Parts: sequence; C-alpha cells; structure tokens
Amino acid sequence: MSVYSSTIEISTKGFTDIIDITEDVQNVVKESGIKDGIVNIFCIGSTGGITTVEYEPGLVRDLKDFFEDIIPYDKDYSHHNTWHDNNGAGHLRSSLVGPSLTVPVSAGALVLGTWQQIIFIDFDTRARKRKIMVQVLC
Repeated sequence: MSVYSSTIEISTKGFTDIIDITEDVQNVVKESGIKDGIVNIFCIGSTGGITTVEYEPGLVRDLKDFFEDIIPYDKDYSHHNTWHDNNGAGHLRSSLVGPSLTVPVSAGALVLGTWQQIIFIDFDTRARKRKIMVQVLC
C-alpha cells in the first residue's frame, strides 16, 4: 500500500466559517502521483468539521442558519464551566458533522459530483489558523 501525506493550512474567521478546500485537496492528490485509490481529509482539532456540499452563497447561508437553529452559540453549555472558553456550540456542531471525509480517486482526480465540493467548517468562536491532514492511499 502506498500512502502520501500532506497538510493544508488555512486561516478562518470562526463562527461557522465555511471554506471550499476542494482545489487544495485535488492539488495534494496530484502531488501524490497516485492515480487510483482514496483520499482521506481530516481536521486536526475538535471544533472543525469536513463534509461535502454544493458550495454556493445561498447554501452556505442556509448551513449557517441551520446550525444556529439546532445548536445556537448563545446557549449556556456545560462545557463552558470546564474551560471557560465559551465554545461549547463549536464542539457540538463539529461532533455532528465529523472531523473527516473519504473520497475516491480515479485517474488522478477526485470522484465528486458536478456540484459537489469539499468544505471545511470552523465552528470555534474565534479566528484561527487550521491544519487539515490529507492522506492519499492506494
């Protein structure tokens, strides 16, 4: 089995900042030289999530509204009593989405639908620099 690992670094604004990382992931696949296999994209940290969507302004706004409806930032979460960092909603949101995604690779390209992009969501309550581990396997 061959494995190629790389890290993507991005700056985020927090508060459900949604960033399209599809091109970054595709660049790692290209760098790997692996033509057929899978790529795993993993968020390092417990207040981020990775998934796929049709990345367009309306859906980005809908996603932010959806998360605010089900897990609002302004609620008093028990987590706040432990660390006093006021980001309980970020941890819950990230648990819902999950920290990783696996995508097939065929002929050196990500196998995604026409309108399907890979996104990173920063649920924390502050701007941050984030690291995302990308591993291509065959």
